[in-house]
Amino acid sequence: MKRRLVLFGLGDFARVAHFYFQHDSDYEVVAYTVTQEYLQEPQFNGLPVVPFETLAESHPPDAFAFFAGVGYSKVNRNRMDVFAQAKSLGYTVPTYVCSKATTWPGLDVGEGSFIFENNVIQPFTKIGRNSVLWSGNHIGHDSTIGDHCFITSHVVISGNCKVGDQTFIGVNATVRDGITIGRECVIGAGTVILRDCPDGAVYKSISTPQAELSSEKLKRI
Repeated sequence: MKRRLVLFGLGDFARVAHFYFQHDSDYEVVAYTVTQEYLQEPQFNGLPVVPFETLAESHPPDAFAFFAGVGYSKVNRNRMDVFAQAKSLGYTVPTYVCSKATTWPGLDVGEGSFIFENNVIQPFTKIGRNSVLWSGNHIGHDSTIGDHCFITSHVVISGNCKVGDQTFIGVNATVRDGITIGRECVIGAGTVILRDCPDGAVYKSISTPQAELSSEKLKRI
């Protein structure tokens, strides 16, 4: 029998997470929740939307699990805050590892993390709590991903790397082996990281003039 689950959020991540939980887990999503100020419609995606302020009464933590379907806004702080509030109320927050991800025995994944399909996670790695690994990443051996991180798609994190809490890494970024990335960093799409990154660092890829397209050229393509 599947355990009942409430999803926080009304955006794309919550909707997509619902699909994965429905088709590839032991959980059944039965409701969505948001704070009262964002509750505009009584239903979303065919399910009721209930106020987070009264969730513990309508869907008590001893009978329902909870998942924070929140993206990377404010360098993952919003998702981190929702996760912390749910834990303070006593909710179990499930960890999801897609059956189509490539993993090995001994993988250490923290509570509330969500790992999509086609991630290749090599041995001796550790994924922290409440982190998201979207589709198709490579996480090298002996690497550590911190808490509340968001790794988008087709990111390569080589072996023996450390990624600090709340860090965001954009699509197609590459991190050389042995690199330490601090907490609350933003690594832009396509960026190549060859040196350690201090806390709060922001990096973006360098576009060559030949690769840049003006709005007029885009209109003609």
